[in-house]
Amino acid sequence: MTTLAILILGLVLMAIGMPVAFAIGMAGFTYFLLPETFLPTSTAVQRIVSASQSFPLLAVPLFILIGHLMNASGITPRLLRLATLLTGWMTGGLAQSSLALSAMMGGISGSAVADAAMQSRVLGGNLIARGYSPGFTAALLSIGGLITATIPPSIGLIIYGFLGEVSIGRLFIAGVVPGILLLVALMIATSVMSHRRGYVPELEKAPSLAEVWQATRSSIWALLFPVWLLVGIRYGLFTPSEAGAFAIVYAIVVGCFIHRELTLTSIIDAFRAGVRDVGMIMLIIMFSGAISYVVSFERVPQTITEVTLGVFESPTTLLLVLSLLLIVLGMLLEATVVVMLLAPILVPVIKAAGIDPVHFGLLMMTLVTFGGMTPPVGVSMYTVCGILRCSFISYTREMLPFALAVFAVVLAIIFFPQIVLFLPDYLMG
Repeated sequence: MTTLAILILGLVLMAIGMPVAFAIGMAGFTYFLLPETFLPTSTAVQRIVSASQSFPLLAVPLFILIGHLMNASGITPRLLRLATLLTGWMTGGLAQSSLALSAMMGGISGSAVADAAMQSRVLGGNLIARGYSPGFTAALLSIGGLITATIPPSIGLIIYGFLGEVSIGRLFIAGVVPGILLLVALMIATSVMSHRRGYVPELEKAPSLAEVWQATRSSIWALLFPVWLLVGIRYGLFTPSEAGAFAIVYAIVVGCFIHRELTLTSIIDAFRAGVRDVGMIMLIIMFSGAISYVVSFERVPQTITEVTLGVFESPTTLLLVLSLLLIVLGMLLEATVVVMLLAPILVPVIKAAGIDPVHFGLLMMTLVTFGGMTPPVGVSMYTVCGILRCSFISYTREMLPFALAVFAVVLAIIFFPQIVLFLPDYLMG
């Protein structure tokens, strides 16, 4: 009960407008001030500091920085040309191109919100000018970012792996197939909606092999990045954290010496934006160290495990119930916050139920990230609607077909775990 009260206090502080990091920190520190708590308050400070002392966690600032460097190196326009060429001939061609671009950017930005914001600025105005409704455009660009959160390197998967003590390399490889399935499902939904509304293709005909080859050549360095990443992790050339350092060098070399578009000014701007994003995320991670310690000290995972395993004998039923919980929490809190609060609690539970934590990690990240694209507190929703000046009512109405496509993929992941697990099992054993 004490732990539940602490978590509720954190949620209340967030609800009244306190910054997330300080709401979590104050809630966690309150536990050490209670009369029945015999632990010294210095323990809370130690846990906050120790939360940042992790080599795997070094991957977070590195991959945040790589997203800014890649965007400044001229890669995004090249990928957009390739995406338009590959899918522009389909019904709703420009809309399909935005989904293909999300899949390509998944190996670069690692952030659903960053991808949605970037695409809203690059494609949003063009889509509306071509006759796509603002609500449809906003829903498409926001939910399309879900692909980015699944395909490696996903920042959310790094945090989940760190907190749940799950192999980040396996999580990265496991995200490839669900990311592709999300792409296909969202493209089908887009095609059906575009056909009904008369949204025309962007190109008159499908491209020739020569055209595809030429566009691929211009984008080859961006397309090779996730390949180098997965191959390097699979064969032990570097850890996920070291892969982030490799990626930064890779982006600078490509931007400065191959594309020749990355200048000293743009590098400084990328570092400035990266530091700002890292500071926000790391402050949340550090303060969550206190709550994580409280959860562990109060034996919350063990208690929940005993209760849930007594109620839900089927792992599938347990996953369905947890999925509903994650969707609701994702609607109310930012995805990273949900992962940091619940991963230390839920990972022991699903392990005891015989569920692979890699399988659950992909399911968890998909659901909590999707929650950020829905009312009432969706960060991605607010970002896209703010940029495109779209009403939340129109956005909510237009997102329903995309939501059905996402839920279809989620149910497939729940009932067929090998969709997630066969690739990491095959590559890493």
